[in-house]
Parts: sequence; C-alpha cells; structure tokens
Amino acid sequence: MAKVTINSFEDFAAYTGKEIGASEYIKITQEQINKFADATFDHQWIHTDEARAATDSPFQKTIAHGYLTLSLVPYLWGQIVEVNNIKMLVNYGIDGLKFNQPVVVDSEVCLRVKLNSIANLRGIAKAELNAVMEIKDNAKPAFSATIILLYHFK
Repeated sequence: MAKVTINSFEDFAAYTGKEIGASEYIKITQEQINKFADATFDHQWIHTDEARAATDSPFQKTIAHGYLTLSLVPYLWGQIVEVNNIKMLVNYGIDGLKFNQPVVVDSEVCLRVKLNSIANLRGIAKAELNAVMEIKDNAKPAFSATIILLYHFK
C-alpha cells in the first residue's frame, strides 16, 4: 500500500471530508501486552494472566490494554501518510475516544483515517482526524476517536 504524500497545508486540505487511507494490519502479541503492562504498571490479570483469562474471562484469552491499542496510532499513521516540509509535529488532543471492542491477544488491527477538518492557525496546521482502529474479522472497531495533530510546516 502506497503512502499518501503531503508536502503542504494545501495538500493536506485536499483530503478534507475524505478518507486518507488505512494502515497494514499488525498482530497484537502477548509479549507486547506484557511489555506495555510493565511500562504502565498495569498488570491486571485480564491482560497478563493467560491461565486465569482462559477460565475467568468472557473472552477466554487475554486482551490488550485499550491504551496499548491507542499508543499504536503514531506508528500506524506513519504507514498511511508521509508529511514533508514540517519543522515539528505535536499531539494536541483526542476527542470522543470510545473503546468499542476489546482486542483479544493475537488479533490483528489496522488504523483507518479520514480528515474531518484542517485549519491554518498562523502557519500551524491543526488537523482533526477521524481515526478508527479496526480488528480483522470483527465488525466492531477497537476504538474510534478524533485525533488532533498540529503540523508546523516550514
């Protein structure tokens, strides 16, 4: 899948109201979940205890932390677009984040993004992206949110 190339505010603005693209699928492994648990000190059994999850969880497997799936956005967004001619990119915010469906270990997820709006704030592009984390072979997405990024073009 070819990345979308954006070289200017005008290039970005051309996608307003349109889907920009989707990333490749990435598999969520138990090793990733365990490392995320270590990094965030969140070792709740539903994420890390495979034996207990097999018997006590309604999913019968461990599930990824919601924030683990959210933390994949920059990596997966980077598969969708290449934004050139910027001095800096800043994460500005997340609106309307809803975790819709747990991501069971060994599931594959991808990010699908549409540009809701973009504004020129004195040379800084404020992009509001409709981001949906899809789970392969699952009708419900892992999450949906409006990701707000600030691009400082040169």
